[in-house]
Amino acid sequence: KIYVAKKRQLYYIMLHKPRGYVTTMSDELDRKCVTELLTKVPERVYPIGRLDKNSEGLLLFTNDGNFANDIMHPSRHIAKTYRVTVRPDINDEQLIKLASGVEIDGKMTQECSVVVLDKQPGRVVLQMTIHEGRNRQIRKMCEAVGLEVARLKRTAIGPIKLGMLKPGEYRELKPDELRALRNAITKK
Repeated sequence: KIYVAKKRQLYYIMLHKPRGYVTTMSDELDRKCVTELLTKVPERVYPIGRLDKNSEGLLLFTNDGNFANDIMHPSRHIAKTYRVTVRPDINDEQLIKLASGVEIDGKMTQECSVVVLDKQPGRVVLQMTIHEGRNRQIRKMCEAVGLEVARLKRTAIGPIKLGMLKPGEYRELKPDELRALRNAITKK
């Protein structure tokens, strides 16, 4: 008899991670894990990158290791866009510092895009797009210029946008989304 190995199906999932979940497969502190939300995915999939417990938004999962490495590798410079609510207010000097790079953990951040979306007394909503993905980078950048992050939500990874997906919901990436993401990887 000849046995033919069955080709494993690859999954590419996008999840709207709610606040309060940790980005890990299991947690020794018994906190809620993002993988608990992926109830109907037949294969074990892994998060591509992280969002801290108090952050929310777009998180990608896959069982395709090469794809995950391509998305996460710093040399690929895949853009990640965040909606960031900061307190108390922001001035031009802080905006310029954020955009041109600040020192966190002894190393300068790369230039990034910072746009003020809304400004009210004691509260400012920013859109920040970075091309690297250091640990808690957005929070540390804001802290470095004297801002407190009240809310942090990732709204896009490269060309993939969170859209109207509700917190805790997930879906497979559509073929055109996957193609656009692969194109963003190979261009670098």
